Amino acid sequence: MADQAQALEQTHLDSIMTQLGQADKRLTAEIERTKAEEQALNKNFFSDFSINLTNDAETIETAASIQQQQQMLDERSNSWRQSTQQLATVRRLTVNPFFARIDFQEGVAKPETIYIGLGSFTDANGKFLIYDWRAPISSIYYDGGLGQVTYRTPDGPQTVNVDLKRQFVIKDGQIETMFDTTETIGDQMLLEVLGEKSDTQMKSIVTTIQREQNQIIRDTTAELLFVQGAAGSGKTSAVLQRVAYLLYRYRGNLTASQVIMFSPNQLFSDYIGNVLPELGEQNMVQFTYYQYVTRRVPNIDVQNLFSQFERVLSPTAKKVARLKGSLAFFEATGRYAATLEAAGMRFRDIKFQDRVFISKKKIAEIFYSYNENYHLGNRLAATKERLINMLNRRVDSEMRATWVQEAVEGLSDERIRELQNDGPSEFKDADAEYKFFARKIVMDAFKQIQTAIVRNHFLNVRGQYLAFLRDVGTQLDLAAFDLSQTEWEAEVEAFLTDFRARQLTMADATPYLYLYDLMTGRHGERNMRYVFIDEIQDYTPFQLAYLRTSFPKAKFTLLGDLNQAIFTKSDSHTLIQDVAKLFDPAKTRVVQLTQSYRSTRQVTEFTKAILRSGQQIEAFDRQGPLPVLYLRDQVQDLMAALLKQIQIDNDAKQTTAVIAKTLSDAEAIHAAMKAAGLPATLIRSENQRLAAGVIVVPSYLAKGLEFDAVILWQANAENFHDEDERELLYTIASRAMHRLTIFASPTLSPLLADVPHDLYEEK
Repeated sequence: MADQAQALEQTHLDSIMTQLGQADKRLTAEIERTKAEEQALNKNFFSDFSINLTNDAETIETAASIQQQQQMLDERSNSWRQSTQQLATVRRLTVNPFFARIDFQEGVAKPETIYIGLGSFTDANGKFLIYDWRAPISSIYYDGGLGQVTYRTPDGPQTVNVDLKRQFVIKDGQIETMFDTTETIGDQMLLEVLGEKSDTQMKSIVTTIQREQNQIIRDTTAELLFVQGAAGSGKTSAVLQRVAYLLYRYRGNLTASQVIMFSPNQLFSDYIGNVLPELGEQNMVQFTYYQYVTRRVPNIDVQNLFSQFERVLSPTAKKVARLKGSLAFFEATGRYAATLEAAGMRFRDIKFQDRVFISKKKIAEIFYSYNENYHLGNRLAATKERLINMLNRRVDSEMRATWVQEAVEGLSDERIRELQNDGPSEFKDADAEYKFFARKIVMDAFKQIQTAIVRNHFLNVRGQYLAFLRDVGTQLDLAAFDLSQTEWEAEVEAFLTDFRARQLTMADATPYLYLYDLMTGRHGERNMRYVFIDEIQDYTPFQLAYLRTSFPKAKFTLLGDLNQAIFTKSDSHTLIQDVAKLFDPAKTRVVQLTQSYRSTRQVTEFTKAILRSGQQIEAFDRQGPLPVLYLRDQVQDLMAALLKQIQIDNDAKQTTAVIAKTLSDAEAIHAAMKAAGLPATLIRSENQRLAAGVIVVPSYLAKGLEFDAVILWQANAENFHDEDERELLYTIASRAMHRLTIFASPTLSPLLADVPHDLYEEK
C-alpha cells in the first residue's frame, strides 16, 4: 500500500517536474524577447519621433511622445524583472519542488489537496500546483495535526478539517522517502534533516519548522517579540524565516532595506548570509553592534570583541561597567542632556587658516540667545543657520586679506579658465576682475568651514561626555551600584587617560553616542520597520534602550539564550525585566523555546548538566556517542589524544572545530597541530570566513555557529574556575551537533565537577 502511494506521488512529481521544465523554457524565451525589445526601444528612442519645440502645441506633443516612449520602456523593464523573479522561483523549485502535502476540507466544500514548497507555482490557467510555505493556508502544515485546524487569513480565521499530512524528502526529481504523520512535523522528518552534516553556511529550516517556531515566524502584532531559546533550539533559523515571511506578507510595502539584523560577529553574519537568498529574498541590512557604533564614532578607537573578551576587569571596574550598562545610566544621560538647555553646552572655536574665525564664546552666546521653547535640536539648527549667515557676511571682508591677494596673483591660466567658466568673458576693469576671482577663491575656501558647521564640528562632544561623567554623582545614586564618589572619580580619571589617547571602551561608546544624539536632536532612523537582535544576552540594558531610540518606528524581535552570556555574564539574567520597561507590556510577547535540536541527546544532556538551570532544556531524541573526556597530567599527552580524536572525526566525515578559550590559546594549539602535520584553519578575527575541514577558533567567535564535532580545548581549572565562566563553558560545548570531546590538563575545571559520570566517557 505504501509503495503504491509512493508510486502515485512520484507520478505527480514527474508531472510537476515536466511543467517546471516547460515554465523554465517559456520564461527564458520571454526574458530574452523582452530584453531585446527594451534594447531596440532604447536604440530608437529619439528616431521614432521628431523633436519640435517651435511653439507650445508642438512642445506638448513632443513631451507626450517622450512620455509614451518612456512608459513603453518602463513596461518592458517591469515585465523583464517579473519574468526574472519567476524564473528564479522555478529554478529553485526544480531542485526541490515540494516537501509537504495536505488534504483538507472546508465546511461542505469538496476536499482539497495542496502541495507546499519554497515558492508558489501555477499552471498555464493560474491554478496553484505548489503553494509558498509562507502563504496563509500553509500554516495548516506547521500549526496542527489531523482533525480541525484554524489558520489566519487576510479575511479572518478559517477552520478546516485536515485528513492527511504527508512529508517528503526529494532529491534529483525522485522521492527518496515520504512519511504520513499526525504530528506538526514528524520525528522521522526531523531525524532525516538533523542527521545531516554541518556546513560553512546555515541552511533554511522551512521543511521542519515546529509549531512554536511558526508562531515566531508569523507574528505580526507584537511590538516586542522576545525569544528565549536554549542552545540549538532553532531560534536564529526561525527568525531568519520570520524575515522571509514578513517580506512576503508585506510585499510592496516592506523592502529588505527596512529590516536590520544585529549579529554577534561578522563571522556569524557570513554564516547566515545564504538563508534568505536560498528562500528567494534579498538579505536584510546586517551589522554587528560594534560596526553600528564605530561607523558613527570617527577618529576614536572603540574596544573590539577581542579586547572586550580578553580584558581582565578589577572588582571596581566590573561595578562601573555594570553601572554604565544600566537603564539608570541611560536615564541619567537624558536628565543631564536636559540641563544643557539652560547652560553648560560645550563648543569649539571655528578656525580658518590657524586663526579663530568664530569663537566658542560667540557660538555659546548665539546658542543660548534663543528662548526656553527651543529644545537642543532646534537650538542647534538655529545656531547653524546663524553661523552660515555670519560666514556669508564675512566673504567681502575676507576678500581683502593678504592670502587672497597672493592667491589671485598666483592663478595659472588653466585655473583662470576654470574659474571663469560661469563668469563674464570680459571685465569692466582690473578691480572688477580682482573681485570676481577673489570672491571665487574665498567662497571655495569657506566651503570647508560650511561643511564643519553642517557636521556639528563646533560641538565639543568629547569635552561634553567628560563633563557628564564628572556630573554622574548628581544624576544618580552611585551607592545603588556599590560605588563611592571617590571610586567613581578615580574611574573618570582613568577614563580620561584612555580618552586622550582616543580610546573608548564598549561600555562608554553607547552613552557617548546617545549623548551626542541628544545634543543634536537626532530622531533616529525612522524608515526602519523591523529590528532583529541576536544573542541578546550579550547586550546591556543601555545598549538596548539606545537601539530602541535609534529605531523609533520599528518592531523589535530579540532572541538569545540567557544561559550563554559571554560578555555580560550574570547580569544577563535581569535582562528580560529591563527590556520589558522599554516596550508596551500589552504589545510584548515572550516565546520560550526549550527543545534543543542541534545536538544529539547525549551531547544535550551533558551540556544541560553544566548549567545550574539546565532542567529547562529538552533534548531531541537523536542518538550519538557519549561526550568523551581526556584528562592528562601533561599537555603533550593531550596532543597525542587530540590527533587521534580528529582522525576519528575525519573518518566519520565530520567537520571538527577545536574551540579554545582565548585567542592566544587558539594560536598555541593551532601551532602545535601544524607542527604535528595536521592541517587546520585558524580563525583569528571575525572578518574571516569559515573554511571546510578542521578549524581552530577562540570561544567568543564561536557564537551561534555549529559543527559536527567539537573539541573543547583545555577545560581545566586554570581556564574555567569562576562561577561566571559556567555560561561560557556551556556555550562552547553546545556548538557540537554529533560529537563532543573535552581535553584538560593537569586538572579538570571545577565547573564540570557536578556533571554526572554516566553522561560522559573518560578515556
